[in-house]
Amino acid sequence: MIIGKKIRDGRIAKHITQQQLAGKLHVTVQAISQWENGRTLPDSDKILQISKILGIASDELLDETVETGQYWKLRDKMFSEDNMYSKMRTFAQAEGLEQVFRALPYMRDAHSGQTRYPVRGSSVRVPYIVHPLLMACQAHALNIRDDSVLTVILLHDVCEDCGIKPEELPFSEEVRTSVKLLTKDKKRFSELGKEKALQEYYAGIRTDKTAMLVKCFDRCNNISDMALCFPPKKMREYILETEEYIIPILDYIKENYLEYASTSFILKYQLRSMMETQKVMLMKLI
Repeated sequence: MIIGKKIRDGRIAKHITQQQLAGKLHVTVQAISQWENGRTLPDSDKILQISKILGIASDELLDETVETGQYWKLRDKMFSEDNMYSKMRTFAQAEGLEQVFRALPYMRDAHSGQTRYPVRGSSVRVPYIVHPLLMACQAHALNIRDDSVLTVILLHDVCEDCGIKPEELPFSEEVRTSVKLLTKDKKRFSELGKEKALQEYYAGIRTDKTAMLVKCFDRCNNISDMALCFPPKKMREYILETEEYIIPILDYIKENYLEYASTSFILKYQLRSMMETQKVMLMKLI
């Protein structure tokens, strides 16, 4: 039975032992072994549980005509933070990006010890600075050479995540203003509720060209890897928020800032294509 092989392959891909799977399903190890060897089939209620645990759509699990797709080994991170740091430092020196040069060590020290969400099934904790460094390298690759924009990209999370006040940042007033707009005020979210607080937050971002651009890079980077670590509910919320707030911002940038029209097009394309793919994934998980 193909279903048994799918259960076995899916279990191994998730680094789950037969004993662990049996515990999650409240069955014996012998039952798991019999399913995987094709001697018996799980009951219908167990199929739904197995589907959720292994991340395989129930209809795909039950389809005996095709094998489940390849179980890939997921990468914990795409690029080396050390290589990206060195690359941005070299760019800053060569291009006279004085604030970027100073922001690199400042950002690294501020986020020291912080990590990103782990990839599903992995215990590896990726250093947080991979996120702002990847954004900065992507922006630079898209020919963005503005010292303030690249500096805000590097610093956009230091106030929200590191307890640093925007006015304490040892950078230009322009940089401090943009970072402040990008920093979510947790107190406001508590007072107003998520929906109203988000409206206020994005309204503030739309008053500043740099904040708009950086928020779009930030969202594109987060959307690109959320399927690796976000639960389905958070993925759905993230997609809805992106469609309501980020896509309109990209349209506004394209219409009002000619120098970023191509950047806006590329980011919008990436966001749209990733979200449509992830919608299909989410429909299969329902």
